[in-house]
Amino acid sequence: MTHDPSLWPLLGVAVIILGFVLRFNPMVVVAITAVVTAIAAGFPVQKMLATLGTGFIKTRNLPLILLLPLAVIGLLERHGLRQHAQQWIARFQSATAGRLLIVYLGARQLTAAIGLTSLGGHPQMVRPLLAPMAEGATEARLGPLPDRIRHRLRAFAAATDNVGLFFGEDIFVAFGAVVLMTTFLHEAGIDVEPIHVALWGLPTGIAAFLIHAWRLRRLDAELKRELDRPRPMTESAASASGGLGTVTGTSTGNAAGTTTGAATSTHTREA
Repeated sequence: MTHDPSLWPLLGVAVIILGFVLRFNPMVVVAITAVVTAIAAGFPVQKMLATLGTGFIKTRNLPLILLLPLAVIGLLERHGLRQHAQQWIARFQSATAGRLLIVYLGARQLTAAIGLTSLGGHPQMVRPLLAPMAEGATEARLGPLPDRIRHRLRAFAAATDNVGLFFGEDIFVAFGAVVLMTTFLHEAGIDVEPIHVALWGLPTGIAAFLIHAWRLRRLDAELKRELDRPRPMTESAASASGGLGTVTGTSTGNAAGTTTGAATSTHTREA
């Protein structure tokens, strides 16, 4: 006699989605999700606490591994890493944000395809190097950048890293997702080799590179068109208002000075 599996443990999926939508602390969301899933699955409290304790002991060195590179990167940024990256890329006249990001996309995808996924990443590559270099290349060609353009370049830099990693690691034979798919297919009676799964990831990776490279190619033209557009007249109006205020203040001051002088002369004559 077979029993239908309980779907109550799937409440954890709803909890984690709700927590991320409401922008709560990710660590708190994950911890609450684990507790809710365990309660929904009928775990005793002792077993739930033992599982959490075992997981903490096994991964207690992980924060140290993650925090040490961040400390080094923060120290480098404090000593001007971002500024040096912007100045270095500004020396190349032909460098643009789109071309720079296309080169990084290809390098990121190729290195991820051979298993070197830790060579890039947002904290160690995008924030301290890639985004400042994209801003520096654009600023050298188009002049000072407003904040909205800087934020847009940073978003494209982060997206380029994501696309290169996601579609590059699928080509790596020993990638966890490839192993998971082959194991699942073997259990279902379908014999397939990991190399075949990885090779079938090549068309998707090539298509992802071409599509995102086309978007990056368009980015340069869009930025040039947007920055060449005349600015609104708010700054001119503010300058005119400031000038009018200065003239009014000067006239008022002159009139007050004249009145005071006349009153002083009158008192002197009376005396």
